[in-house]
This record gives sequence, C-alpha cells and structure tokens, in this order.
Amino acid sequence: MKLITKIILTFLVFVIPSTSMAWGVLGHRIVGEIAQGYLKSGTKKEIKKILGNESVAMSSNWMDFIKSDNSFRYLGNWHYVNFAHGLTYQQVHEYLKKDTSTNIYTKINFVAAELKKKQTPMEMKQRYLRILIHLVGDVHQPMHCGRAEDSGGNDIKVTWFNKPLNLHSLWDSELIEFQQLSYTEYANAINYPADSQIKTWQKDDITKWVFESYQLSDKLYKEAETNTKYSYRYNFDHIKTLDQQLLKGGVRLAGLLNQIFAD
Repeated sequence: MKLITKIILTFLVFVIPSTSMAWGVLGHRIVGEIAQGYLKSGTKKEIKKILGNESVAMSSNWMDFIKSDNSFRYLGNWHYVNFAHGLTYQQVHEYLKKDTSTNIYTKINFVAAELKKKQTPMEMKQRYLRILIHLVGDVHQPMHCGRAEDSGGNDIKVTWFNKPLNLHSLWDSELIEFQQLSYTEYANAINYPADSQIKTWQKDDITKWVFESYQLSDKLYKEAETNTKYSYRYNFDHIKTLDQQLLKGGVRLAGLLNQIFAD
C-alpha cells in the first residue's frame, strides 16, 4: 500500500504539473539562466536578499508549482492576455491601456511596482519576485497572447510526431524539449545577442513585448488552419523564433530587474 501511495504521489508531482505549465519547466529556466548573466551587481545583491541562494532560473517555476495549492488559485489568469485577431499595435496598446482586468500585462506592471516599494514586506517581495520572473517568461510565449475563444490555443488540436496535443502545449514545452538540451546548455547555445539587440530589447516597453507575441501567435493560428500535423519541418521553420523569444525573455527580464533594483 505504501508503495502504491508513493507511486501516485510521484505521478502527481512530476507528471500532472508538466501538462499545464507555461513555457514548461525547461523554458522558464532558460529565460532565468539567460537573465542572470545580464544583471548588474547591485541587482544581484538585492535579489540575493530576497531569494537567498535560490537562483533566478530555479525560482522561475514557482508560479506553476503552486497551481495545486487552492490558496493561490487567484493567480490563474495572471499568466496570459487574450485578444481578437487582426489587431494593430495601436489597437493592442489602447486595449491594454483601458483594460483593468487581471491579465499578464496588468500584473507584470503591478508586481514590478510593488517590488520598488521599500515598505513591501520581505515575504511579499519574495512572492512578487518569483511571479515577475515567471510572467516575463510567459509573455514571450506566443500563445500566452492569443485568442480567448480557443483559450490561447489550448483548444486547437495538433499532432507532434503523431502524438496528439494542442497548439499551446506544443509551444509551452514540446518544441523546447525536442532540442534535447538541459536549460543551461540551451541558454548557452542561444545567448549571443548583439549589443544593439540588448539595448533595443531592454528599451522596449511591455506593450511591445505583448504585441510581438500576439503577432507571432497570429501566424501560428493561420498555419494551424491548413495543417495540424507537425514534425521535423515545423521544428525547422520555427526554431529561430523559439530561440529568439527565449533569448528576448531573458534579456528583457534582466533589464526590468535592473530598473527595479539597481537604477
């Protein structure tokens, strides 16, 4: 009986969470690992005060790991923002400016503001920092800025090497895991931005981050209208986009953390 219980618990901890995690464990850690290398010394000191010996990469998955805790259920719709298709940058900008509902855009701004306040309790700073690290990763996953009618691609059925799944989970984890690299290996493999790219990406505001992912999601939706059977060709066609989104996420996360803690 004890053995059966142990097997069930192992399944709950390691299998079930992986089916619903944005970018997946691996993707978030890649973003965090990249960000670590662009943090200023002052930022690193402040982060260490908050997280202790926990790295940015390892803290990045907290927001998914606590999904099984009902007391954190309110965080569920912090991970994404949905739009109608075919919007321009100005329309997205206007929507985000006017929309006061809970979504990834409003919550990135909220937790960043809370982390800047000296009066924010340390316990809450720890929570907000883990959330921020995670959400900056999420917003660079295209399907987290997708359409409401299909739950950000969760209702779009596709196959990946004949394995049935959905468009959202394909971009969360399957594409990344297909590369067969650890998060440190993956981060090292793609972490070669030009200085001009770093400067530009870190100057871009959060609206730009959202719009870029929204535009990418629109392309992915259009592809899925004519073909839903994916394998090597899909990986070939999208690996550069995948790598760039992970890289941008890490560079921009570092830029935002430097604004909060070092500037």
